[in-house]
Amino acid sequence: MAVGTEIATYFEGKWHRGNVPVIRAADHAAWLGSGVFDGARQFDGRRPDLDLHSARIIRSAEAMGMVAPVDGATVQALLEEGCQMFAPDAALYLRPMMWATDSTPGVIDLVPDSTGWALCIEAMPMPEPGAFTLTVSPYFRPRPDMALTEAKAASLYANNGRIMAEARKRGFSNALSRDSEGNVAETASTNVFMVRDGVVFTPVPNGTFLNGLTRQRVIGLMRENGVEVVECTLRIEDFHQAEEIFVTGNIAKVMPVAAFEDKRFDTTPLATRVREMYWDWAQSA
Repeated sequence: MAVGTEIATYFEGKWHRGNVPVIRAADHAAWLGSGVFDGARQFDGRRPDLDLHSARIIRSAEAMGMVAPVDGATVQALLEEGCQMFAPDAALYLRPMMWATDSTPGVIDLVPDSTGWALCIEAMPMPEPGAFTLTVSPYFRPRPDMALTEAKAASLYANNGRIMAEARKRGFSNALSRDSEGNVAETASTNVFMVRDGVVFTPVPNGTFLNGLTRQRVIGLMRENGVEVVECTLRIEDFHQAEEIFVTGNIAKVMPVAAFEDKRFDTTPLATRVREMYWDWAQSA
């Protein structure tokens, strides 16, 4: 991501300091987009669900048609090793990546066993609640028959990036995006939840967005703590009627929304409680 200056990169069997070049000019990924990645976090000395993130990069590579050169346990062990290069209390973003290097004689499709891989760990502060705002994007999510939506594929993030850029041009932090039927899917970078009458609602996974690992963890924690959670089809109108909105993802884990378009949320009691649930779980895991 190169948003900071303190970076460690694992490539070709060893750790390097800095933002090390890993993809060559003629690699399949450089011009045909066959890259996948995952993202995990270290904060307060904890790395929650690192095993699940390490396993998911393997599934994403396989969905792209690649043969992963390592298994999830190896990815996890190396990431844990790399974290030791930083201060114990450092907030870190952990990113394993895989990509194809070779093309078949037909040029477009990749050679499955030509998979390159690297790990990148960046120092990145955990965002604080209070300023995160949402709008509605004019751009939509692809269906599973349009794109490789079952993988955490780099090729999907060009669309996510324009969703984010358009929202920020209008002064918002992020934006709700919709599927081809006009139903709310997620934001450009997070899963999304809304609260009404004490019940939490979230878009049901329909193949147009990743059922995030943090999303799944938070849903489980809420249900364990007596919060009713409903996964269902939601429209933009539902979010305009919400009493609270919050998002989940790897950068901030759980983030209350301070405003949705022109509606401000002066207090976010349930979202704040959910964030505390997650932190309590992470500290005890």
